[in-house]
Amino acid sequence: MADERREGYDGTGEGAITPDGCAVEVWSRLPVGDAPDVIEAAVPPGARILELGCGVGRMTHPLTDRGFTVTAVDESAEMLARIRPGVRTVRSPIEELDLGERFDVVMLASFLVHAGDVTVRRGLLETCRRHVGEDGCVLVQREGEDWHRNVPRENRIGPDAWSRLVSATPVGDGVDSVRFEYTFPDGTWTQTFLSRPLDTEAFEQALAEADLVVERYLTADRTWVRARPVL
Repeated sequence: MADERREGYDGTGEGAITPDGCAVEVWSRLPVGDAPDVIEAAVPPGARILELGCGVGRMTHPLTDRGFTVTAVDESAEMLARIRPGVRTVRSPIEELDLGERFDVVMLASFLVHAGDVTVRRGLLETCRRHVGEDGCVLVQREGEDWHRNVPRENRIGPDAWSRLVSATPVGDGVDSVRFEYTFPDGTWTQTFLSRPLDTEAFEQALAEADLVVERYLTADRTWVRARPVL
């Protein structure tokens, strides 16, 4: 499986760059924030979790430390190489995944639901639906509703490190080309990707197309969502 860059996605900087423009070195350094706390509070103790787009394991490792059994999926071999030994990993594009298994929890984080290509987004959510148990749930991380308008902006990600959303430029059909820059004392990396803003109505409609329905929003900013399958 070749790591070919997806159309409209790019990245620069030292080290491996994934098909969607992510720099493996950057994702190895980014803080995980409160995401593991949000997830732990929303799912049963010891649940079996299918993590779609696990990257280097920023959430995989805290969740396994808390007693969850995680199957970590990513299309990048370089990302999966950073996952700890003992964690089950699967290399595959998310939209093509079919493990023939059901999980207590399926997790689609990192704003992947905002894929610029509607066909890809549908494939992502169909993968979620295909793998969630009847009594299970799907956790989705979505962008804030002003995310593409509040530009440029920056966040401190370390003592001398910053992430900057440099631009979100419309490219047609409701899609923006988004450019991020990450600066550390020893280097600078960039990522450019396509993102489709989804307000609450459009987001819930996208879930409905995959036979999923919002159960509740997990955070005050409504960026973490617990959905359930429509039976």
